[in-house]
Amino acid sequence: MSHQDPSSAVDLCRFIDSSPSPYHAVDEAARRLSEAGFVEIGQDDDSPKPGRHLVRSGGALVAWVDQGRAGDAPVRIVGAHTDSPNLRLKPVPDRDAAGCRQLGVEVYGGVLLNSWLDRDLGISGRLAVRDGDDVRQVLVRDDRPLARIPQLAIHLDRGVNEKGLVLNPQDHLSPIIGTGGSTPGGFAALMASAAGVPEDAVLGWDVMFHDLSPSVLAGATRDLVSAPRIDNLLSCHAGTQALAATAEADGPVPVLALFDHEEVGSVSSSGAAGPLLLRTLRRFVALESRRISGSLILSVDGAHATHPNYVDRHDPEHLVHLNSGPVLKFNAGERYATDAEGAGVVRLAAERAGVPLQSFVSRGDLPCGTTIGPVTAAATGIRTVDLGVAQLAMH
Repeated sequence: MSHQDPSSAVDLCRFIDSSPSPYHAVDEAARRLSEAGFVEIGQDDDSPKPGRHLVRSGGALVAWVDQGRAGDAPVRIVGAHTDSPNLRLKPVPDRDAAGCRQLGVEVYGGVLLNSWLDRDLGISGRLAVRDGDDVRQVLVRDDRPLARIPQLAIHLDRGVNEKGLVLNPQDHLSPIIGTGGSTPGGFAALMASAAGVPEDAVLGWDVMFHDLSPSVLAGATRDLVSAPRIDNLLSCHAGTQALAATAEADGPVPVLALFDHEEVGSVSSSGAAGPLLLRTLRRFVALESRRISGSLILSVDGAHATHPNYVDRHDPEHLVHLNSGPVLKFNAGERYATDAEGAGVVRLAAERAGVPLQSFVSRGDLPCGTTIGPVTAAATGIRTVDLGVAQLAMH
């Protein structure tokens, strides 16, 4: 973050706070792009005249600018994901125990379970709502402190600091929403009220808890961003702002692809392993007529900064520092898509822009995570580079 101008970091905080769920993240990105002149079209619409367009699919979005570009111009794609690890509501969530009303949840993605304890939690996502003989989607968000998962008192778990905290997702993660017994259909009624629809109109939900702590500039000199869902809303924000600022001029076709479900493998209709990007590019951007040479995908996702209290968890020749430049990510097992030529292209671009770069590779004795990079490269055949901003406390 720049010490001179925090405006980008402040705007990132606004973006994150507006995006408690993947569906809200897409809604916020679409709103910003619409203000920049982008026109939303449906996935089954005819191909429009060249211009600034976007397509949505649930928690995913693809947007592009092809006005002024040659018919064979290559594509330059920034890809990121809208989802973050969290706790998601079960289809029949109402339950109770020991005089407390609770809600049943499933763990979504690679959650640090302890980080959800003793926090005020709101609820967000989407509802499937009856609309005559059809079903429509309604976004829902309730930022009241509706729920909390209290940790067991240390008096009842004396060895916790020696043995470590052990949480069973079924038994220990049901948030408390009040006292008394549960009421069948109580959660559906709560969601109907939040969405402003009749109770019997709610047919289903993709709803999750979110941390109510606001995003802030932190540290003694405010040179840190402290926020939930930095992985990977930071990249969604950067890609959205970059595309919105793109000029309508000759050159490659800039594309933004925001996918859902990266945290659980990307295999879905709105995930990077699904058909959304390729179908959109073929239908609306004439991908088959465009040059592969010169095309590039940047898979932009959070990178592991070296933790000052756990320096030994990082490869000693690849230490990564906060606020020291984007991080190129490498893995010999293709968990990241970066190869030598792709890295070279990015290094040259960074040199021209005066941006320092860092490199990350996992220790040889620690497994490596993955991103949308490999599956996107495999689906499109376009050279792909994995990189991102360094962060601590991922997930």
